Amino acid sequence: MSTTGIKKVLWISLGAILGGMAVVGTTVWADREEVIVNDQNATVLSLPLKELRGFVEVFERVSNDYVDEVDDKKLLEGAISGMLSSLDPHSAYLPPKDYKEMEEHTTGEFGGLGMEVGMEDGFVKVISPIDDTPAQAAGIKAGDLIIKLADEPVKGKTLGEAVKIMRGKPGTELELTIIRKEEDAPLTIKIVRAIIKVKSVKQRMLKNGVGYLRISQFQTRTGGDVKKAMKILNTENGSELNGLVLDLRNNPGGVLQAAIQVSDAFLNDGLIVYTEGRIKHSQMRFESKNGDLMQGKPIVVLINEGSASASEIVAGALQDQKRALIAGRTSFGKGSVQTLLQLNNGAAIKVTTARYYTPSGRSIQAEGIVPDVEIALVKLEKLEASKFGNIKEKNLTGHLSNGHGESKPKENKESTETDEEKEKADELKELLDKDYELDEALRLIKTMTLAQEMVKK
Repeated sequence: MSTTGIKKVLWISLGAILGGMAVVGTTVWADREEVIVNDQNATVLSLPLKELRGFVEVFERVSNDYVDEVDDKKLLEGAISGMLSSLDPHSAYLPPKDYKEMEEHTTGEFGGLGMEVGMEDGFVKVISPIDDTPAQAAGIKAGDLIIKLADEPVKGKTLGEAVKIMRGKPGTELELTIIRKEEDAPLTIKIVRAIIKVKSVKQRMLKNGVGYLRISQFQTRTGGDVKKAMKILNTENGSELNGLVLDLRNNPGGVLQAAIQVSDAFLNDGLIVYTEGRIKHSQMRFESKNGDLMQGKPIVVLINEGSASASEIVAGALQDQKRALIAGRTSFGKGSVQTLLQLNNGAAIKVTTARYYTPSGRSIQAEGIVPDVEIALVKLEKLEASKFGNIKEKNLTGHLSNGHGESKPKENKESTETDEEKEKADELKELLDKDYELDEALRLIKTMTLAQEMVKK
């Protein structure tokens, strides 16, 4: 195609786009053209003619001079993708296939490795591995930077292209090369792809009437699943819970409405979150209305550097409303709202349109939620007891009696604990021995319960 022909086609394409917007009038200056695209509201779209001419020139030179012939559609889609990705790490162009996969992702079943990712400095950054997935089992951590997928460098790829490589036939293996802060050299990790079925809500009883609720991701059904889980916990406890640990660690976020519903489940009233942006539809406020399922009993919310987006909304709302104690480490800080706009060709664009704010007016974006109680990332090691044992007062020769007579050794009574109960108790002990943060959250619940009882007295 000749240079004139290419320019003519591009300008006709631009004209067709404007034609689809119901153009009713134009005003032309030397370097810009303002086009009225809506007769009723008189919306004005300002087109930078100088920059558009520059775009046409680049398109022309690449089409004519690039070493290999390039498909015009590929060039234009690349231009759209570049336009969006240059704005922020979360705005993106989704071709029809990617858009369909994204819809499947929000329903909770998809194929791949099992991690939420974004882009940072041209590399894929792990926001969080998802519970019970190959990525979590392989030891992938929040904050890992993926620099190679198999033998292909990530640099130069879009997020969509990288995700396409990570998703594949279940049972096939993919080798990741990652950079991790605490490691001196890149790590190589092999992961076997699988069908990812995300169960977003899990529950179990801890001890002393304290329940544990784990939300791994916010999906369309998460709000309802939380209510079901709370009923199960109350039934297992035999009465209403004495306290609750809400675990949002490594929760990458998800559906906004699910975050609103979960927050609402633990608040009687008040603001949950609000958003602010340039367009009218991006200015929203969400209030609680359904009532606190815990009826004021202590709640500890666990967060860490992998807690993002919707999980930060929940933590921020419960923190600002003085409804829960937030423990752990400062969250990811993803406080922006993306709007998904479907295009006529079956593709879509994901555009950042607003920022989230907690009830007190704090912006989550790039700040995150700072916990009320910080729990450092530690590695626990159990020390062996001295072979001589611990020396106490009663071991000293000639120790003074307590005035009530010497205590007699307790008689061995036959245990009434069933095998199932013993197994659960051993399992819980093993869990708390491994999960230092959860053990600390349980201690905080106990402290909060004692404080409430002291206030009542």
